[in-house]
Amino acid sequence: MTGAAGERSDAAGPERPATAAPWPSVSAVVATRDRPALLERAVRSIIGQSYAGHIECVVVFDQSAPAAVPVDVPAGRQLRLVINTRTPGLAGARNTGITTSDGALIAFCDDDDVWDAGKLRLQAARLESSTAEFAACGVRVHHSGHITPRLPPHSVQLSQLVRERVAALHPSTFVVRRDALRDIGLVDEEIPGSYGEDYDWLLRAARLGPIVSVEQPLVDVYWHEQSFFAERWQAIADALSYLLRKHPELKADSRGLARIQGQIAFAQAALGRRSAACQASWRALRHNPLERRAYLALAVASGIVPATSIVRQANRRGRGI
Repeated sequence: MTGAAGERSDAAGPERPATAAPWPSVSAVVATRDRPALLERAVRSIIGQSYAGHIECVVVFDQSAPAAVPVDVPAGRQLRLVINTRTPGLAGARNTGITTSDGALIAFCDDDDVWDAGKLRLQAARLESSTAEFAACGVRVHHSGHITPRLPPHSVQLSQLVRERVAALHPSTFVVRRDALRDIGLVDEEIPGSYGEDYDWLLRAARLGPIVSVEQPLVDVYWHEQSFFAERWQAIADALSYLLRKHPELKADSRGLARIQGQIAFAQAALGRRSAACQASWRALRHNPLERRAYLALAVASGIVPATSIVRQANRRGRGI
């Protein structure tokens, strides 16, 4: 088992009885665009899983030409390269991977992230030991030479996800039963800029039951300039407003509503829209006077500190705004 929270783990986990059903097949979907070196690293980590079941790695090229991925593919593994045939962007690419694959379990991995060898085995065992449809695990966030472990709770209910995003539930950790998609649905391709599509998916999944997790960091998440939405503040503001309209639960919880209003306020401040930022900040503070994002937005709108400095400091601690 792992020692400190930031250490890699390939723990064996509980042994399955000899009479247990075969491990379910897994379709690991990797959406990518013009990052061949990072993509190769991600694919190697998927193909190299110590998972006894079949794994197909479906690489979806979004708005870019398909290119061979130079990895050896052993027995029990399959590598498929496809083109995004749906809406351009992350959501459409992930849905292309889902709809063109057939694994009993569906997993996501961002093309700049890396799975530990035991990730799928531990998550599949976690699903098997519960009635849950959706599993995650912890991550190690890498940024500017810092590594920050983020561990999710053993399980997360819808009410908790409404109140907080639970940042440790990163899309590169998601494993979901394909059968559950009848109720959860595909990734929403109408969300502006595909921002928050993972949060939207979590909210819909949590309506069916809790999101369970392996409470170990099993994925390395690499944050760098290409990872950020920092220069896409308008898409962020539009996407968050879209989520508020789509999910009535978010408006029903004052703290959850204030959190998102504070994020919208920060995006408006980063865009230089002082009046809109102040209005959104005051709305957030009326719902929760302790909402820190609203105060940060007011500081940016007042010219006290640049938005980029606040984002940079948050990222160094493995957090976003």
